[in-house]
Amino acid sequence: MIWNRHYILPIAVVLLLIVAAAPAIPQDRQPVPLRSLNIPPVVTPRTEKVEKINPLAFRIGRLHYSGGGDWYWGNSALPNLMQFIKEETGWPLDMEEKRVEVEDQDLFANPFLFATGHGTIRFTESETERLRQYLLAGGFLFINDSYGMDKSVRETVATLFPERKLEQIPYDHPIYHSFYDFPNGPPKIHEHDKQPATGWGVRIDGRLVLYYVYESDIGDGWEDPHVHNDPPEKRLEALKMGLNIVAYSMAF
Repeated sequence: MIWNRHYILPIAVVLLLIVAAAPAIPQDRQPVPLRSLNIPPVVTPRTEKVEKINPLAFRIGRLHYSGGGDWYWGNSALPNLMQFIKEETGWPLDMEEKRVEVEDQDLFANPFLFATGHGTIRFTESETERLRQYLLAGGFLFINDSYGMDKSVRETVATLFPERKLEQIPYDHPIYHSFYDFPNGPPKIHEHDKQPATGWGVRIDGRLVLYYVYESDIGDGWEDPHVHNDPPEKRLEALKMGLNIVAYSMAF
């Protein structure tokens, strides 16, 4: 349709008259600004921040054994050791202490097991076989005699590996030189029976699969300073030896 210019002017005049005749909106009827309306804001759903787990992070498990011994002894020991290792090396570590029983499904997900206490350590026949398989498959067990475990540990190791003897580890072994040098073997942290600190172990095809410290008690040296009031230099020795043991287990 083509508009005739003779119609345009009358139409415009009519529209202006309609607008002029429309009632004005009173001041109290003005549109309400959007901010004053009770309209709920649009909320973006919150998502929890999930920390990514490094699949390469090294896991250290505390061995929960039976027999009546206090396997849980020293709950600040492993966290302090792991923090020390992280600060000294920057290695990827799972900083959460894992408490592991031999029959647990994820036993083999923990390449390093730590056992300590003052009393009896015992394993059932099936636990003994599974722990043996774990060690033969590449796992590592470190036993720290806090005081009073020696007889029980030696009996347990004899059951685990009847074909082998628990042997004293010579001072030139890599476990004493894997990160720091300990030319005289494990450090003496607590006196106990005032005997020299010694390290013992079981080797399979040249690899140390089990390491046991006697009259040394480096585990107590890992604990918070106020627990045993050990001097700083003793605690540092204990932490350094702990790093050596972990470093050896990772390398061999």
